[in-house]
Amino acid sequence: MPGYKLAIDGPAGSGKSTISSLIAKKLGWTHIDTGAMYRAVTLQAIELGINLNDEASYRFLETSKIHYDFDRIFINDRDVTEGIRSEGVTNNVSLVSSFPYVRKKLVDLQKMAAEYGNIVMDGRDIGTVVLPHADLKIFLTANVEERAKRRFKELTKKGKETHLSKVIEDILNRDQKDSTRKESPLRIADDAIVLDTTYLTIDEVVNKIIELTDKKEN
Repeated sequence: MPGYKLAIDGPAGSGKSTISSLIAKKLGWTHIDTGAMYRAVTLQAIELGINLNDEASYRFLETSKIHYDFDRIFINDRDVTEGIRSEGVTNNVSLVSSFPYVRKKLVDLQKMAAEYGNIVMDGRDIGTVVLPHADLKIFLTANVEERAKRRFKELTKKGKETHLSKVIEDILNRDQKDSTRKESPLRIADDAIVLDTTYLTIDEVVNKIIELTDKKEN
């Protein structure tokens, strides 16, 4: 795989996508948000009206085209960047991403997307499954309260009404589902560097990871 591969994992609300995007822009690299890809599958499944609990119903992926480009996610060339952040998608993406068939299809796409060039890829199983030989693996984390505050702020900014207590509950549920699922559970890769971002600004995290990248390159 020519090029530098930076894998960034972490739980919901840890800032993976925002930080990965900023790193990619600063370094002129390609950013791939794998979480957005799973959300896109979830959105399409909801729109098709399939039984979300039936793994066999996801065979629509055989003919679907899902790709992530310039921080925008597309299904069959339709931009669904905003649509994948709906409450319906958020509530069901853990279920959808737990199916081995869905994960295999998307992991294959993610591996192909990372074959060439300098890549920043974020998700929950990048360092352990998708890019096990990445040049640098980062696991971002923060306490539940801080992650909830970040998500609450993000939702409020988008005009969505919610309560902080509800966001905390949702994140705890997501953590439990992601860490206990049978297929590619959320876990820290043995050779990953753990960064607790609870008391760090976004810029501080971005600069720290770029610094670590520079050390690895040299």
